[in-house]
Amino acid sequence: MQRIRLRYTKRGRLRFTSHRDFQRAFERALRRSEVPMAYSAGFTPHPKVSYANAAPTGTGSEAEFLEIALTEARDPAVLRELLDASMPVGLDITDAVEARTPSLADRLTASVWEMRLDRVAAEDARAAVEAFLAAGTVEVQRRAKNGMRSFDARAAVVDLKVLDPQPDRSGDAPCAILRLVVRHETPAVRPDDVLSGLRAVADLAPPVPAAVTRLAQGLFDEESGTVTDPLAPDREAAPAVSIPADRAAVATAPDGAVSA
Repeated sequence: MQRIRLRYTKRGRLRFTSHRDFQRAFERALRRSEVPMAYSAGFTPHPKVSYANAAPTGTGSEAEFLEIALTEARDPAVLRELLDASMPVGLDITDAVEARTPSLADRLTASVWEMRLDRVAAEDARAAVEAFLAAGTVEVQRRAKNGMRSFDARAAVVDLKVLDPQPDRSGDAPCAILRLVVRHETPAVRPDDVLSGLRAVADLAPPVPAAVTRLAQGLFDEESGTVTDPLAPDREAAPAVSIPADRAAVATAPDGAVSA
C-alpha cells in the first residue's frame, strides 16, 4: 500500500465550501482520475482518505492537507495533475509527496492566518492588537453543541501584528491587514475567536465581516518563529534518483562534443 500526502487550497468563492462538500468533490475526482484507492473493510467500504485540521467554512486557505492510501504505486506529481484537473477551480491540488515519515497530523501544530479588516484604520487595529497582546488572558465565547463555551483566546496566539498598508490601496477606503500565528491547542483558537478578543479588549468591531485566509500550516519552529512546511520531511526522506553512467556522460559532455 502506498500513501500520498496532498496539499490543497480553498480560494475565492470556494472558501464557503464546507468540509463535507469538499469530501464529496474530492471523492468524485478520485473516481474520474481512476486512482487505485484502498478501501476500508465492512458493509459500507469507503476510500481511505485522512483529512487533517480543515479550515472553518467561510475562510480561505493556501495550506490544507490530506492523505490517501493506494493499492498500486503512482507517481505523486502525475497523480497531483490528474486530481487537480478533476477538481473545481478554487479547490486546487497544489502539492503531492509520497508519505515516508510518521503521522502528518502530528506536524500540523500551528497556522499562519491573514485577516483583512475592510473599513478599519490601521492605527485603530494596531492599538487593539497592542491591548490584546498585553493582556494576560482574553476570555471569549463561542457557541458549541452544548451551548455557549468560554475560553482564553490569548494563550494560543504566538504572534499578532498589523502589516504596513499596501501601496496599491492608498486611495481606497481604510483596510487593516493582520497577520496571526496561532498554535493548535485544545480548545482550538480560530481567527474569529481572536477577532472576538480584539472586540473584548479594545472594542474593535469591523463594520463588515473579515476576509480570513490561512497562509501556512505546519510545525512551529521556536528558534525562527516560523511555521515550517509539513511535507518537507517526506521530500527529504525520498531516495536520491540515480542517473545511469551513459546518460550522465551525455549530460555532462561539452556542447558540440560527440560521445564514443
